[in-house]
Amino acid sequence: MKIYGDLNSGNCLKVKWVSDHLKLPYTWIDIDTSKGESRTPEFLALNGAGQVPTVVLDDGRPLAQSNAIIRYLARGSDLIPTDAYDAAKMDEWLFWEQYSHEPYIAVCRYQIVYLGKAISDLDPEKLKRGYFALVRMEHHLTTSRFLVGDHVSLADASLLAYTRVAYEGGFHLDGYASIRRWIADSEKALGLV
Repeated sequence: MKIYGDLNSGNCLKVKWVSDHLKLPYTWIDIDTSKGESRTPEFLALNGAGQVPTVVLDDGRPLAQSNAIIRYLARGSDLIPTDAYDAAKMDEWLFWEQYSHEPYIAVCRYQIVYLGKAISDLDPEKLKRGYFALVRMEHHLTTSRFLVGDHVSLADASLLAYTRVAYEGGFHLDGYASIRRWIADSEKALGLV
């Protein structure tokens, strides 16, 4: 398998983390989106959206979108709950991450780290919505070790990617003890440094 990605992208990291956790063999191919490397004719032939991560499976078929990729790679593993309801709750978090977390936490981080914006120049609505996402996670994690019960799942890998670096986007985690505990537990369970 080949993984086309950027190690600065949380969406790419979650694919790497799941592959590493499951000990799946792969070749990592660095793609620098800032240099247009995801817009070349060769890359667009793999992923017409021109986005990373993109994987090319052993049989040559490409697959895009980080949560779809990790869902495919982890099928039959301990990262997907065997109980149908718990698996659906995991999916609920995966969908929520892309719609209600990533557009705020990750976008603010991108604007500060890669575009050089000051926190004061960020869209206040994005900051507000990012904190709403953190509050929801904090509330849930006060009564649950991981996002779906007592075992790490794809939901944790997916949300960990940008939550663990939320401070780079101007989000302070000082008042979020449950999130900080969950970050440490998730990193340990996934074997991350």
